[in-house]
Amino acid sequence: MAQYERDAKEGRADALYNLGLAYSTGQGVGVDMVAAHKWFNLAAVRGMEAAKSWRNQLATEMSNGQIAEAQRLAREWLTIFKH
Repeated sequence: MAQYERDAKEGRADALYNLGLAYSTGQGVGVDMVAAHKWFNLAAVRGMEAAKSWRNQLATEMSNGQIAEAQRLAREWLTIFKH
């Protein structure tokens, strides 16, 4: 996880996607749909098509409030780590 987080800070779409997978499936971390949506959204912004599909699937299982929170967190992350 630490390596994915370091690579994500460098703007690597594959790392962002892998963080989304980890949080959506609980691999190495607890399942967190808001965090997963955030990471998939960030990977999708960088052109990763698979991340768009995962993000859209997660959204069907989330409340509007959870989606809004994930989007807020993604915007916040982009403000901090401008790539």
